[in-house]
Amino acid sequence: MKKVFSFIGIALLAFALTACGGAKKDTAGKDGNKKLVVGATAVPHAEVLEAAKPILKEKGIDLEIKVFQDYILPNVALKDKDLDANYFQTPGYLDLQMKDNKDFDFVSVGEIHKEPIGIYSKKYKSLKDLPKGAKIIMSNSFSDHGRILPIFEKAGIIKLKEGVGANARVEDIIENPKNLDFSTLIEAKLLASSFESGEGDAVVINTNYALEGGVDIGKYGIAFEGDDVVPANLVVVRSEDKDKETIKTLVEVLKSKEIQDFIKEKYKGAVVSVSE
Repeated sequence: MKKVFSFIGIALLAFALTACGGAKKDTAGKDGNKKLVVGATAVPHAEVLEAAKPILKEKGIDLEIKVFQDYILPNVALKDKDLDANYFQTPGYLDLQMKDNKDFDFVSVGEIHKEPIGIYSKKYKSLKDLPKGAKIIMSNSFSDHGRILPIFEKAGIIKLKEGVGANARVEDIIENPKNLDFSTLIEAKLLASSFESGEGDAVVINTNYALEGGVDIGKYGIAFEGDDVVPANLVVVRSEDKDKETIKTLVEVLKSKEIQDFIKEKYKGAVVSVSE
């Protein structure tokens, strides 16, 4: 009798293991496609990924897009393996995040598009029109300051220490004849609402948040980064996953003519294709 029960127990265990194995295979999808989870900010990144979805499906990949409202959580989720990749950040931001978070072992696997940072005002038509003591509101992400301050310098409004370039900070301003006030720093996702509320004399807004916030870029944009210096937005993965075929296919599709043309047609220059 003991042998019979032992046999039944072994049979049940084998059945359970087989069932578990079958469940694991099902996670790839009933159609046999591989699943890829990518984190992105809403505009334009998630919209670009949505356009890529049907192309990826044809190539055997079911894309799941997780939308984030800030720049912090997409990297945390990538580290925690809740994402296979994220698509929202520039090289400068990635470098700063890696420096500040030693457990972030990430690498860029592709440049997809560029978003010129813009300076917006409802009161003035150009940077030269800004009055003395004008309040400038900008992102509290220091990686953006090396992109923002050179816009003011190029317009002849301020002068920065020689050689600071993309690492420029407010304390690197050595000449500020109009005594512009750069002390108001807020979360990037709040910049568009701050602008729409009429705060400050000018607000510096990342293009994705300007688009998402419904800011009229053509009407209120008074200065932008030059196309020659705008950093690209990247697809970023954990270093261990950089050679995965699904990741390579994702980047291939995002760089394809079809998706790059979508970017050009959809955003009319507010977002710049890397193919331009």
